[in-house]
This record gives sequence, C-alpha cells and structure tokens, in this order.
Amino acid sequence: MSDSEFGSILTKDQRMKEILRIAESVASSKATVLIKGESGTGKELLARFIHRKSARSDKKFVAINCAALPDGLLESELFGHERGAFTGAIGSKPGKFEIATDGTLLLDEMSEMALHLQGKILRAIQENEIERVGGQHTIKVNVRIVATTNRDLKEMVKQGLFREDLYYRLNVIPLEIPPLRERFKDIEVLANHFLTVSNIVNHKSVSGFDQDAIKRLLSWGWPGNVRELENVIERAVLLSKGSSITDAELESIHLMDENRPKSLQPGMTVSEVEKLLILRTLEFTSQNRTQAARMLGISIRTLRNKLQEYREGGIS
Repeated sequence: MSDSEFGSILTKDQRMKEILRIAESVASSKATVLIKGESGTGKELLARFIHRKSARSDKKFVAINCAALPDGLLESELFGHERGAFTGAIGSKPGKFEIATDGTLLLDEMSEMALHLQGKILRAIQENEIERVGGQHTIKVNVRIVATTNRDLKEMVKQGLFREDLYYRLNVIPLEIPPLRERFKDIEVLANHFLTVSNIVNHKSVSGFDQDAIKRLLSWGWPGNVRELENVIERAVLLSKGSSITDAELESIHLMDENRPKSLQPGMTVSEVEKLLILRTLEFTSQNRTQAARMLGISIRTLRNKLQEYREGGIS
C-alpha cells in the first residue's frame, strides 16, 4: 500500500502504516474501535479514515467531544430530548445516536464522560436502542462507535472512574497512535504539507525550508504533536521574510514560546498569575478542558471565556 492510499493521512512511519492497515481491515465490520494517543496526534483523523473505508462511507460521520459539554447537555446531545424534558426544551430534538444511524459516531475524549452516562452508552451499544431525555419509549439505532481517549482507561477502571464493562465493549479493536516525537520520518512530510496549506490559506508563496530549519524541526520534542507542528509552520509562513523558512525564523518562534513565564515571579499581576495557572493546568491535563476546569474549581464556561480572552490579547 502506497502513502497516497491512506488518503488525508500522510505518513512514512512504519508503525503508523501498520495502524492504518489494521484500521482499514476492520473498517467494514461494526466492531467498536478505541483510538488512544496523546492530544494532537490525529485521533479524529484516524476515525474519519475508518469511516471512509467502511461500507458506511456514504452515510453520516458524526462527532461529539465528550469533554466540551456539561453532563446534562451532553446527555441531551447524545440521546436527544422530548418537548418539556427540561427548561428551554420547547420541542423534540434527535440526538447524535439518531443522527448517525447507519453511519459512524465518534465519541471524542470518552474518558471524560460521567459514570451514569457511561451506563447509557453501554446500553445503546448492547441493545442498539436509546431513549431520549424525557422520552417514554425506546428508539432503535444502528451506529458504528469509534471512541478516542488520551488517558489510560484501564487505570481509570482500577480507580473506579470508568466502567469496566464499557471499557471492554469499546476496546474490541484498540489502536494507539504514537506521538510525533516517535515518528521521526513524518515530521518533514507533515511540515511540507502544512507549508502548502498555509500558503494557500494565507495567500503566501514560501517555497520551503532551509537545511538548518529542517534540522531544527527534527530536533524538537513536539509535546503538542501534529497540532503543534501545524501551528508552528503556519506562524513561520506568516512571519517569513524570504522565499524559504530559515532556522533563525524558527528559532525566534521557539523563543517566543520559551519566553512565556514558566513559574511565579515577583511583580506578576493577579491576572498574569491566573493565566499562568490556567495554562499550566491545561498542559497538565493534556488540554482536557473539562478536567482542567474541575481542578481549577471553575466552570467550563468560565474556562472557555478566559481562553478566548487570552486569544484576543486581553492579557499578555
């Protein structure tokens, strides 16, 4: 199988190629797939690859981030609700399971789902039926479940944070994406791809990287994986002054990141300390906003508002 046969997933890494071969071989079945990997490795991309290679490819691919919604709203989004089920429910609404019927449903960051919802997911998988919030009857569904996680679900089972029966239901076909730092051959391939995309999106014409710039890219640890690489390349394209990206330009981007305060320092404002705490907590939780908000003792809405404020430059 050549690289081009993997479609939108570009790789020269043998481990990734083997993962993709396994994914394609099981795509035609209805077996649930559990995709593991660090944040930013491309778990949703792999889920979409499985859907595209399946007999369900002409049906819907529906994704929901289980960490992005509070439990009550997540339940309604997954299973739908009937009119009057809760305040504001002015009409009936189908959930993701109904919308994805005959297609594929991606449960992203499955590890962040509350235990009582895990039980409802288990029943939906076992019985192929769901019940809307406030509903009085069951609805038959036919979905292929793909779940992703950046946490160790087996360890969470031991800690009583994840249902063992659901874990084994999801873990029928386990696939683990290696971090970018272990996919040495993919760094340059992906960097060139993101360069092309960024040129198009930003109306630029940067031709490539100089030799030292490539060496620098290969030497970085990439804790944010492919997502971080994409971000760095886009910034480099936007900041590049010549026909190609130089080592010095990449170094300046690296220094911009390195100059962020790493710890509390005398003279920092309360707002700066708050930002530092929020960003470090997100790093600790591998960008899991629900877990970070819980650790910080704030709502997910407050956390989202703070991050939006930082993106808009409200606090330097």
